[in-house]
Amino acid sequence: MTTIHNLGFPRIGAKRELKFALESYWKGEISLDELKRLGSSLRQRHWNNQSGLDLVPVGDFSFYDQVLDMSFTLGNLPDRVRDFHGDPLDNYFRVARGRSAQSVHENHTCCGGVAAGEMTKWFDTNYHYIVPEFNATTEFKLDASRLLAQLAEAKQQGVKAKPVIIGPVTYLALGKAKENADKLALLPSLLAVYSQLLHTLSEHGIEWVQIDEPILVTELNTDWQHAFNLAYHQLKPCRIKILVTSYFGQLQDNLYLAANLPVAGLHIDAVNDHEDLRRLLNLIPQHKVLSLGVVNGRNIWKTDLNAVLDWLEPLAERLGDKLWIAPSCSLLHVPVDLNNEQKLDVDMKSWLAFALQKLDELQVLAKALRHGRDSVKEELTANQSALAARRNSTRVTNPVVQNAVAAITTKLGARQSSYTIRAAKQATLLQLPTYPTTTIGSFPQTAEIRHARSEFKSGKLDDAGYKAAMQAEIARSVREQETLDLDVLVHGEAERNDMVEYFGEQLDGYAFSQFGWVQSYGSRCVKPPILFGDISRPKAMTVEWTSYAQSLTKKPMKGMLTGPVTILNWSFVRDDQPRSVSCQQLALAIREEVQDLEKAGVRIIQIDEAALREGLPLRKAEWKNYLDWAIESFRITANGVTDTTQIHTHMCYSEFNDIISAIADMDADVITIETSRSDMELLDVFDSFNYPNEIGPGVYDIHSPNIPTKEDIVQLMRKAAERIPGERLWVNPDCGLKTRQWAEVLPALTNMVAAAKELRAAA
Repeated sequence: MTTIHNLGFPRIGAKRELKFALESYWKGEISLDELKRLGSSLRQRHWNNQSGLDLVPVGDFSFYDQVLDMSFTLGNLPDRVRDFHGDPLDNYFRVARGRSAQSVHENHTCCGGVAAGEMTKWFDTNYHYIVPEFNATTEFKLDASRLLAQLAEAKQQGVKAKPVIIGPVTYLALGKAKENADKLALLPSLLAVYSQLLHTLSEHGIEWVQIDEPILVTELNTDWQHAFNLAYHQLKPCRIKILVTSYFGQLQDNLYLAANLPVAGLHIDAVNDHEDLRRLLNLIPQHKVLSLGVVNGRNIWKTDLNAVLDWLEPLAERLGDKLWIAPSCSLLHVPVDLNNEQKLDVDMKSWLAFALQKLDELQVLAKALRHGRDSVKEELTANQSALAARRNSTRVTNPVVQNAVAAITTKLGARQSSYTIRAAKQATLLQLPTYPTTTIGSFPQTAEIRHARSEFKSGKLDDAGYKAAMQAEIARSVREQETLDLDVLVHGEAERNDMVEYFGEQLDGYAFSQFGWVQSYGSRCVKPPILFGDISRPKAMTVEWTSYAQSLTKKPMKGMLTGPVTILNWSFVRDDQPRSVSCQQLALAIREEVQDLEKAGVRIIQIDEAALREGLPLRKAEWKNYLDWAIESFRITANGVTDTTQIHTHMCYSEFNDIISAIADMDADVITIETSRSDMELLDVFDSFNYPNEIGPGVYDIHSPNIPTKEDIVQLMRKAAERIPGERLWVNPDCGLKTRQWAEVLPALTNMVAAAKELRAAA
């Protein structure tokens, strides 16, 4: 009988219950016990949601991040938090975000703010993890309390538990070594703790443990391949069955390595790795379980169940009870329940599957494998009807858009003049000081803003009332920026719910959910728009708001746009045409907006490409193809303007040193990046690469409530000036400020402006 299981479930709750509880706790509005009870309640509900599975993941729930959970399980805490004496969960939040709840800091002098852990993207997703920190003296010490507590809850509920942990090789690979430490030299001591953990799980009656090793789908050199063999041969004596899981891509040259690891089972992403399946069947030992990810865990389209059964049925016949099926990866990356959606039209809704519906699809596949397709005839018929309706829908295709894409030439992506010529013209027009100050775009989304948006969407506030409310917030943002004496202002984005959703709502070819939330990091959730058809822009999207803001000040006002690559990568993207084509369609639409802003007199336009890097294929051999069309799409968007219009772009929380030449090819006049959490380490690449244009290294970590001092900012900028001439440096936060409060933003920006003035005086 085929076994069905899951690799992980969304933890935020169908209505973002975890988000709201976390933020309430951090504000001191609820107690730690109340937060923990909410976590327990969510786990119980999610296990109930998965009750039809043969094995249910336990340990996939996290109060912030699964990688940070693993660091605490392994006792790998940064030195700066080791002396904490309160509840371990408060210390956990200190690493995650720099501090925990307000009430904790009021009562314990040991609990003040610390530097938050560095954060970066989880492979090629929009999920962010807290980077493990290593040095030459790093020691590991097992603390299995979190996992054991969740297993005890699951046992009490009668859950058929499969603990989920991050594998030792992936954990090391994802971490950052300080002081030139050798990460692989830490492997023996790390494995000793993993052995303890597996032994402990075995003592608690666990039969199977899921060990996630997603770096198996990346290029591994000989040393890291050897690390895999060393790790799992050392873990082999543990009296527990290990399922090694890979996902997000193909095993390719790691196929033989993965197939022959001394473990009881192997999971591969068959949605992405279907090509390797035949080879794998000839390599994997007959005694080993083969788990196949047959339902896409990262997108929201219905699975073609008949097509999957066509290739899955022969495998079931061949493998028998050694065949397991599951989603391709954790369902962390999709919303919880499509049934909550009341505003999606019937046709669109019939094309989709969220987490619970994906588990239903697994049940249908399993029943078909166990009892034949006739046993699920009605389900298969409904599935085929929905797929056919989507395929034949006139809402999906637009010949005008397709013809415009076909007419794209290289000329469309070229600026009129080189950067040197443009920079001189822009300097004459803008008259900015050295070390000019600006922000990345958004200001706090206050309770008043959210209330006005909610009232407008519910019909309780008319167009005029909503416009007046947003203009009042824009005026406040402009007034505060002038008081701060920032050099280049922004309108604050009060009218925008999300940097991608806002644009998607105004583009043809997009649909929107009410509750399609997914976790980005911690309590930060996003609701990706659904890109289902050809994209076009019916009308201007930002010009009115930006023009109003400019009318309130004589200082230059930046127009704020989200770039085509980021809109693509942060959407649920259609799977019936190449991503590159969808990106070109977006580029043409946003290009129209850029040109309309310029016509309205906006002389600085920022086109955010925060998600450029996360779209990179996981194997470097495939990077060039992606970067070619991604960079071309940005240039199509940006380069229809005159020399005097200054184009900015922004990238956040992504290592970009290995694609710096591609970023230079974007030819943006100014790029702003995250560098505060990495202490300017992301600028090391400029020691060897002569970046030609201007750059704003983020000096204010907006994902932490900590307020940077003027001295900290001056020190960071001086580090930057060692690599980049001061006349080409900007001073700015590392990201938008929408998630922060004005009480935090104003003192932080005051210090930032003061630092810039000190730098100018010393120049």
